[in-house]
Amino acid sequence: MAQRLEQSGPVAVYGATGYTGRLVAAELQRRGADFVLAGRSAEKLAALASSLGSGIPTAAVPLDDAPGLRGLLEPCSAVIACAGPFTLHGEPVLGAAVDTGTHYLDTTGEQGFIAMAFDRYADRASRSGVIVAPAMGFDYVPGDMIAALTASGMGTLDELALAYSVRGFGMTRGTMHSALRIIGAGGDIEYRDGAWRPASGGVDRGSWEFPPPVGVQRMIRYPGGEQVTVPRHVDTRNVSTMFSAATVLPSALLAPAAPALMPLMGLTMRTPLRRAADAVIDRLPEGPGEDARRATRFMISCEARAGPSRRRGTVTGTDVYGLTAHTIVHAALLAAVPGYEGRGALAPSQAFDPGKFLSALGEFGVDHEVEPLPEPSPAAA
Repeated sequence: MAQRLEQSGPVAVYGATGYTGRLVAAELQRRGADFVLAGRSAEKLAALASSLGSGIPTAAVPLDDAPGLRGLLEPCSAVIACAGPFTLHGEPVLGAAVDTGTHYLDTTGEQGFIAMAFDRYADRASRSGVIVAPAMGFDYVPGDMIAALTASGMGTLDELALAYSVRGFGMTRGTMHSALRIIGAGGDIEYRDGAWRPASGGVDRGSWEFPPPVGVQRMIRYPGGEQVTVPRHVDTRNVSTMFSAATVLPSALLAPAAPALMPLMGLTMRTPLRRAADAVIDRLPEGPGEDARRATRFMISCEARAGPSRRRGTVTGTDVYGLTAHTIVHAALLAAVPGYEGRGALAPSQAFDPGKFLSALGEFGVDHEVEPLPEPSPAAA
């Protein structure tokens, strides 16, 4: 069990009664942390607190109650925000955290919200002496951190590419709702030719050779958070983020048709059909059971390219939702330690040492590996 860390104040969990929020609350309880459960329903919060044990404080505060959110966060060292989709529900908690000098971390995977958090709150967070660290779960801590480790010592890169494969991935209702907004929003960005630009070039990314046992996979472009975070700490002209088609489509048999299907799905989700899709999702089970979660296998493959030089890194593990809870709790408790010096809107690799952080995730079954630096070419020697 991880060592209990000293805290300068409790950690608030907003959205604690949702699927991911409950996992986060259980992980805080496992770590012996000082925390408060928060959200909109007093009844649900009381039931969750009772299930975890006696003495856990709760606070029912709606998102439209700005003074109430500030009152909740004022005594807290950090807040973990779990109430998504974040493009709809995320900013009130973010704003209240910065206003009260509370470190902010969230579980979003939505690129647009991540970019907004950096663009709108970086200066305010610096002045408040706190971090704003969006996407501090499976999306996209392992990817951002393996990017930092793989790029280290390579100099200026031509491209940093990240490829994801997740097998047996059962999405929660919250993830599905967020995915609809990612697919239908349009306007996603990529880091290309040294600047953030509108994404272009369609969704087909050809094939990617993952290490065994995954092997060669058909890939599609995905608006990953690493497009926003990696250029802030890696000197690269381009960033590529992609998922295996088998990860994001309901059947591996559809993978070859992904380049045609994904644009069609995006157009469809910009029509009234998205509302119907949201209604269908609301009738589904809240999320996968524990056995199904633990059966999930993921691999993130990273390649740093500088001229003829190539270097690869890999992260592997299981249970992406359990990993999200483990990751964000570990990060929040590090930020809550008295004397933590992070300030401003930060990528995961800026907020925390990537090598130490990924090694700490080994407790949860995460492995990472980076190839040795390539030998210099004769011309560069």
